[in-house]
Amino acid sequence: MNKIAFTQESHYLEAMQKHVTPFWERRQHGFYQGEKETQLHWVSFTSPANRKAIMVVNGRIESVYKYQELFYDLFCQGYDIYSFDHRGQGLSDRLTTNRDIGHIEEFNDYILDLNSMTQHLIAPEDYQDCYLLGHSMGGAIVTQYVETHSHPYSAVALSAPMHGIHIQPWLKPIAGPISRYLSRWASQPSYALGQAPYHAKPFLDNTLTTCEIRYQWFRELYDLKPELQIGGPSNHWVNQSLKGSKLCVEQAASCSVPVLLLQGENDRIVDNNAHTTFQKNAPDCQLITIKNAKHELLFESDVCRNQALSNILDFFQQHRSPLEV
Repeated sequence: MNKIAFTQESHYLEAMQKHVTPFWERRQHGFYQGEKETQLHWVSFTSPANRKAIMVVNGRIESVYKYQELFYDLFCQGYDIYSFDHRGQGLSDRLTTNRDIGHIEEFNDYILDLNSMTQHLIAPEDYQDCYLLGHSMGGAIVTQYVETHSHPYSAVALSAPMHGIHIQPWLKPIAGPISRYLSRWASQPSYALGQAPYHAKPFLDNTLTTCEIRYQWFRELYDLKPELQIGGPSNHWVNQSLKGSKLCVEQAASCSVPVLLLQGENDRIVDNNAHTTFQKNAPDCQLITIKNAKHELLFESDVCRNQALSNILDFFQQHRSPLEV
């Protein structure tokens, strides 16, 4: 594995101020109409010298604003970067009167949006290779997309993909029927059972990462830009996402593109067992477990994040077009 210099915790705030923020301010950005006349917010970072590109697909409650450090680290390795906010979150159109509720009409809308944004943002003829990097819910979207659509991507990296949701064993058989029932009889989208409006959990109570400085930066960002905030999901989102996660695994045999699947050893957000099943059924999937990591591998402590990013970049390097070899 190649040793590559990434942003590190020891100089994190200095690097963010001196390097990442100026880089972020030079972004290209705008809006594009996705499915069902929904406006999607996008960003890109490009250089005429770059001959390879990465489309980054983020997770639930996230925004491109949260990924500034990642975009910078990847761009510094010679990749053009493209990304967007999913419908119902970030700066894209919200789907409910109460903007705080995470909602989706159909999980397939996410996949159609990724297809539209790929066609809108990326010109494959400009690159020798294009790659996909999806995290959590974004990993499930990426998985279904490459299982069901023709696409220009040479390889896919999945960070803790939502191939299953981590829930208690006794709840698994009834989660789908309950969420479907509550969604069907609700006059308008409402929070799923146990869910609530946006609340910044103290670091010691968080289930996302062991890296305090990155976690605090993310929470402060959402305090400064409250329009990015989003709370718990709706019953319908839960129902659609359970179905979407299940389809990822059921359709694994249709995933013809090479896949790198990274999971956190201590992830309590997604179901790591579903990753194992997917890996067994997919034609070309490498599964790596990051020791001591929680869910957000791309926002983890250096020892975990460095390993995740190095594995991703090595994997992409291994799947170059013949012209680059």
